[in-house]
Amino acid sequence: MSLAFTISLPIADRFRSHSFYREGLGLEPVGELAQDGLPEPLQFRLFGEAYLCLIPAEGLGWVLGERPLSPAGHSECLLGRAVANADQLTAVTEAMRKAGGTVLTPPTHQPWGFESIVADPDGHAWQLYLG
Repeated sequence: MSLAFTISLPIADRFRSHSFYREGLGLEPVGELAQDGLPEPLQFRLFGEAYLCLIPAEGLGWVLGERPLSPAGHSECLLGRAVANADQLTAVTEAMRKAGGTVLTPPTHQPWGFESIVADPDGHAWQLYLG
């Protein structure tokens, strides 16, 4: 039996988020297209049976039983993506910026390694690192 899991993040705009994750991180959406031309639910396969699902904030609040969500731009978690080398890290950081992300930490050498941190259009922080 394989283990499947989904990471769900609240978003404000389906089209903006679709563009960011497709163009910025190179992820391919999966699923049936809705009337707006995007998959519903808006999700991307990360690897194997692991998915990233982007849910309009009001919908995620409903699923969570009206539990308050963090205000936009406040991160409650740090998502990570390994890249092969420093050149790729720099290129992915730039692709994410061009796709609407905000560079929080430009590519830099830290005591723990070479990394950058980029927030998606809804403020979710992604750490790019060598791995």
